Amino acid sequence: MLIGRALKLKVLLAATALGALASACLIVGPPLAMAGGAPGRPQRSPTASAEAQLRRLLDEQQSAWNRGDVDAFMQGYWRSEQTTFSGPSGVTRGWDAVLARYHRNYPDRAAMGHLEFGQLEITPLCQDAALILGHWHLDRADKPVGGVFTLVVRRFPEGWRIIHDHTDVVDASSH
Repeated sequence: MLIGRALKLKVLLAATALGALASACLIVGPPLAMAGGAPGRPQRSPTASAEAQLRRLLDEQQSAWNRGDVDAFMQGYWRSEQTTFSGPSGVTRGWDAVLARYHRNYPDRAAMGHLEFGQLEITPLCQDAALILGHWHLDRADKPVGGVFTLVVRRFPEGWRIIHDHTDVVDASSH
């Protein structure tokens, strides 16, 4: 009976990007901080390795952006209709729609500017999922802009991918 309920929950959750995250964590088990090892001792290798891989993912995205290559930038996202992007203009659903949004909002190198990520905080949620908080800044000739982001990422066979991105602009004068 319990297995049947767990399976139904897994099927229901799989219908969304956050459901994909929940099913990854349900399958894997407890968060990394609680996995194995002596009490009070963090398990360094899986967390350190995951953090390095996630930083590399963001470095690759930043490099692609700064080359003006939106398509390469999007390789960091889960190629799924369940991928979501939330921002000031609302929620965009699906990898193709997120790609189209980036092309529409950043049609050329001048609009793209030079991207820098900073103040990254990576929190493992379980072995195959993490939450990333950070700041972003676009240095553009017409008007620099920046803000904050929250990414939900999941490890797939092909590597870590962003399943949900919430990015917002923060007015520098409001700090």
